[in-house]
Amino acid sequence: MTDRHHLLVYGGTFAVVGDGGDISGVRGIGSPDGLFVRDARHLSRWQLTVDGAVPEALTPVAEGDTARCVLVPRGGRSEPPAYTLFREQAVGDGSLVECLRVTSNRPVPTTIRLAVTADADFADQFELRSDHRTYVKSGATRSRHVLDHGVEFGYRRGTWRSTTTVTADPEPDAVEETGTGARRLVWSLDLEPHGTTELTLRVMARPHGDARALRVPRSPGALADQLLAQEGEFVEGVAFPTGWPELAAACARGLADLAALQVPATGVDGEDLRVPAAGAPWFLTLLGRDALLTSLFALPYHPRPAAAVLSALAATQATATDAESVAQPGKIVHEVRHGELAHFGQVPYARYYGSVDATPLFLVVLGAYVEQTGDTAPARRLEQHARAAIGWMLDHGGLTSRGYLVYRADRGGLANQNWKDSPGAICSADGTRPGGPVMAAGAQGYAYDALRRTAGLARTVWADETYAALLEQAAGDLRDRFQQDFWMREHDFPALALDGDGNRLDALASDAGHLLWSGLLDKEYGEAVGRRLLEPDFFSGWGVRTLASGQAAYHPLSYHRGSVWPHDNALIALGLARYGLHDEARAVAHGLVDAAMATGHRLPEVIAGYGRETHPAGPVPYPHACVRESRSAAAPLALLTAVGGA
Repeated sequence: MTDRHHLLVYGGTFAVVGDGGDISGVRGIGSPDGLFVRDARHLSRWQLTVDGAVPEALTPVAEGDTARCVLVPRGGRSEPPAYTLFREQAVGDGSLVECLRVTSNRPVPTTIRLAVTADADFADQFELRSDHRTYVKSGATRSRHVLDHGVEFGYRRGTWRSTTTVTADPEPDAVEETGTGARRLVWSLDLEPHGTTELTLRVMARPHGDARALRVPRSPGALADQLLAQEGEFVEGVAFPTGWPELAAACARGLADLAALQVPATGVDGEDLRVPAAGAPWFLTLLGRDALLTSLFALPYHPRPAAAVLSALAATQATATDAESVAQPGKIVHEVRHGELAHFGQVPYARYYGSVDATPLFLVVLGAYVEQTGDTAPARRLEQHARAAIGWMLDHGGLTSRGYLVYRADRGGLANQNWKDSPGAICSADGTRPGGPVMAAGAQGYAYDALRRTAGLARTVWADETYAALLEQAAGDLRDRFQQDFWMREHDFPALALDGDGNRLDALASDAGHLLWSGLLDKEYGEAVGRRLLEPDFFSGWGVRTLASGQAAYHPLSYHRGSVWPHDNALIALGLARYGLHDEARAVAHGLVDAAMATGHRLPEVIAGYGRETHPAGPVPYPHACVRESRSAAAPLALLTAVGGA
């Protein structure tokens, strides 16, 4: 049986382990295993042997926040296992803790030799991706130091320092070299007849630049209690729908995942914050667009994440132009990374601004927060940041010069800088990609909404009527211009984008539903779009496809050209409800909730675009989806807002 991977997440830390709880460090298809903190792998090997052999999983690791498995020595019917190992693992903030309980199955005293082989390669996540890129790391050195209770692995490159410390209770009888750089912690365990003994191993990762005083919890159970307490804070006070238990379960599962996905950030006044990371395993960090949409979906039920995200993004807002990071004054950050390659500028993502839509979404969430909570303090505190964001939209963003928000492919970063950011995602129906500047439809809807909501803040919070009138005029002009330039009369549907010459990219795409959410379309146009999105070529039965089937560009296993994204559908459902298309909104909501039921009430980042009639047992998984993704976790809350408990 192929060893599966299992994901454990706690804040900015995650671990990927196999069925037996091991970490092999071998690169394969999909996500590599290991213990990761702040974009670096702090454990690249963690392998258990007993009497020199790897035990087999009698009960493999199951889904959950704690990895539990039961292991026995390999053998046959003629000789029952001499012992049974009960293995339990959990991750904490920068840590992993494991409890091993060994029980003898023999009526006589038994001695076994138990060993854990550990190593830390400190590889940057970008080195482990499937694109197989290599990065020069001149002068890098690794060290290993034996401690009284274990071993410490170190990494150094210039000013960069990282360590991983492994300790054990009881302390190992020996720490052996392996010839590979790994170290083997060894115990000789004397077991009484049918007796039991326990070991606890603790791993503390100290990434570069993290000076917080952290402690490894005493046991996996203690970590589970901490996570349950955090989940309780998120769920407390949320009224789940009693008439639709499946939606209630999806909401509860999503809130629990959001609690686990909170990562540290710094606010605009230097305050310590927790904000939703985009997702695990690849994006356990602050992504502007993702954090904003996540907090927006959660806003009616749990407003604190929105306030934290707004402050964190204001703190990282660009104040100058930098071509390498695509920064421009007033622009909201797309991605923040803390790893070695970002630190040395070998990837552009330390603070990367390659997003055309994070800036308007920042303004949308700021306005929505005030409208939802009545709390005007963030709008007063962030007034200058909001005005700078408007300035970026009008100036560098292109609203004044081009009439629309516009982006250009970034050779060092992202080719597409709207939410469909994979290469080739923005295209014509035949798959042709645009050259030069791109004006994506969805971003124009966000810009319209941002202008209107910020006008409301100017009028009601900042007492600036002149500024409010200017923004309202800009919003009205954008709406008129959009419907003239983007609307394809032959399809009764808006184009996915315009190219640099103003030509329409005629792919029929789900982005049109975002225009309903933002209110950019006139009622007649909006109703036509909403009904079109529920036609069979768009609606798979599980949700609306990113691209309608039947077009040459469509592929059900493409990241953005035919798959189904829960957060995309959540925005569509909100938009359908806004235009009074309540039956259509309920159809989308029921499709997504049914999809969640098939996967333990958890919605993944993305699912394949195959229709429900093709595979009625459940949605076909997208092979490289983030298992836990914040926008998908919050999507059931958006569905609840759109359709209630119907």
